[in-house]
This record gives sequence, C-alpha cells and structure tokens, in this order.
Amino acid sequence: MTPQTAATDGFPPIEGERASLLILGSLPGDASVRAGQYYAHPRNAFWRIMEELFGASGSYEQRVEILTQSGIVVWDVLASSVRPGSLDSSIRMDTAVVNDFSALFARQPGIARIGCNGTKAYDLFSRFVELPDGVSVLKLPSTSPAHASMNFEAKLARWRSLLDSYGDQ
Repeated sequence: MTPQTAATDGFPPIEGERASLLILGSLPGDASVRAGQYYAHPRNAFWRIMEELFGASGSYEQRVEILTQSGIVVWDVLASSVRPGSLDSSIRMDTAVVNDFSALFARQPGIARIGCNGTKAYDLFSRFVELPDGVSVLKLPSTSPAHASMNFEAKLARWRSLLDSYGDQ
C-alpha cells in the first residue's frame, strides 16, 4: 500500500455572529472528510459533549445552529496537511498549512476563550498562532475514540471547564 501523498483539506469554520468561544481540533479525520461534517466518526464524543454542555442535539444542521446561536465557533488549526489515516500523530508537519486566524479574530473580536480538542490541537495552535491579548486557551482531552484512556464522564468533566467564566452559561 502506498502512503497517502494527497493533503487532507479542512472545513470552513462553523461560526455565527458575535462569538465568544472557539473550539479547535487539529484536522478532520477520514470519517469527517467522507461525511463533510466536523466530528463525524460515530464514536467521537464531541457532539455528545456539546449536547451535554450546550444542548446541541438533533441533526448535524440543528447542532451547528445551536452552537452558532450560543456564540461558539468550531474550527481546526490546520487548513490542510498530508495525514495518512486519522491519527493526529500521522500529520506530516512538513505539509501543514495553518488556517488564517488573523482573519477569524478580526471577524470575531469577542472570542475570549479557546478550547483545544486534544494535545495536538493545543500544540499546533501554540506553535503557529499568535494569541490575541486577553484570550485564554484550554487544553482539553481529545474527544477522539483513539483517546480511550479516559472515559466519557472524565472527558465531560474536563470539558465543563469551558463553561467557567463563559457568558451566562
């Protein structure tokens, strides 16, 4: 089998108006790319956590609407990269292209908190993006099924820290 040489392209951000919270992944995995949706792998806990924290339930479109109405942006640090498979450890850094965060922060000046979905998202963001003044960043446990060392309840408890000082939530 030949290693993947084509880059995986990310998605545009899920965003509405007047966002205050940015949730970042690294790059969409194979299941997400096939579905054209963020966090499409059936065992990924992201949408289950979003339902617990923000009431984001229903169809993908309904969940997206609930998040945007709640002032939440969902995006990835990388716009594209070669990554054979879906594991973050397989991202080829020599091919990584970072999303345009300057433009995002200009469009969404109210972002005050960033939650990074996993260590790789946190490391990529810390390495490539200049953090705006007054914005805090949280490294959260990955919602990926590959991060099986932590059960759902423990992940949810850590993700609840997003709500600390978050608006009126």
